[in-house]
Amino acid sequence: MTHRPWYATREEVKAELDVRETARSNARVDRAIEAACETVEGALHRTFYPETDTRYFDWPNGQYARPWRLWLDGNEVISVTTLSSGGTTIAASDYFLEPNTYGPPYNQIQIDLDSNAAFGGGDTHQRDITVTGLFGYRNDESTLGATVEALDASETGVDVDGATSAAVGIGSLLRVDTERLIVTGRAQLDTGQNLGGDLTATNSNTTVAVADGTAYAADEVIRIDSEKMRVDDIAGNNLTVTRAWDGTTLAAHTTGADIYAPRTLTVTRGALGTTAATHLTAATVYRWDPPAAVRQLCLAEAVNDLLQGRSGYARTAGSGENEREMTGRGLEKLRQRVYVSHARKARTRAV
Repeated sequence: MTHRPWYATREEVKAELDVRETARSNARVDRAIEAACETVEGALHRTFYPETDTRYFDWPNGQYARPWRLWLDGNEVISVTTLSSGGTTIAASDYFLEPNTYGPPYNQIQIDLDSNAAFGGGDTHQRDITVTGLFGYRNDESTLGATVEALDASETGVDVDGATSAAVGIGSLLRVDTERLIVTGRAQLDTGQNLGGDLTATNSNTTVAVADGTAYAADEVIRIDSEKMRVDDIAGNNLTVTRAWDGTTLAAHTTGADIYAPRTLTVTRGALGTTAATHLTAATVYRWDPPAAVRQLCLAEAVNDLLQGRSGYARTAGSGENEREMTGRGLEKLRQRVYVSHARKARTRAV
């Protein structure tokens, strides 16, 4: 599993391919997503997820730039907490993050020429400037649900509610209070509810009676005995489901059977420069959302990798005299569109 968040989750890729849940397929899908993320970042010349960090830069004269302008290049910022030069802190009112008309991300920091602040002042121009802040493209988040237990600073298994379970996947980047967490696995958790009526082993028997329908969410996957079911709709205390989900076997179930859901998230704590901390029960869970076009390109790259791998990178269409190699023109057009909309373009340097 990756040490950083992904732009598309394992579940999203598998849904595109309708791949069954097995340990072998999971490992293959994960490798494809990791490769796709690296491909996307390499093609677009930037990373998109937010990372809290302290980074050091030469005094701008060492960059052949205006002495009041610091070019950040690949170290784009979303926000700055502390800026200092030569050991002297520069007040937030004495500098500008640019371009101000459409940032973040901001690719330069400019000293306000109407202030007394300045870059420089250290013993050498090397690493004269220190920037502490949130680096990356944008910090776009969705509010999901909540934790259902208090957490200490070392637990790596986080129990969440149905709304959160339905909206996250392997590779998601979450935030609880000020701490960021990367989802690296999921495990079944007893929902505390039981099946309210018998289910027959037929695909048409799709109503699951529960004690409290508000505890579940559409798109959440539940498990009764060994069969998984996807929740498609909720009406009162009845869940409308798709049976035999994710490659499991259709089976009969009796009233009173326990209902499970993948609500225990295995996470990397204190991710991306944040600090692992304690959290109270019912703490709000937020999910970082990559740009839609970037997510779509990552999905496409991962799916293409998986399909090409199965064919020995020799996919063809048709047969006989009409057989031809698959060129992937749609993927190439998608790459071009996303490059135009989200790539970090080179800037011209002059001495």
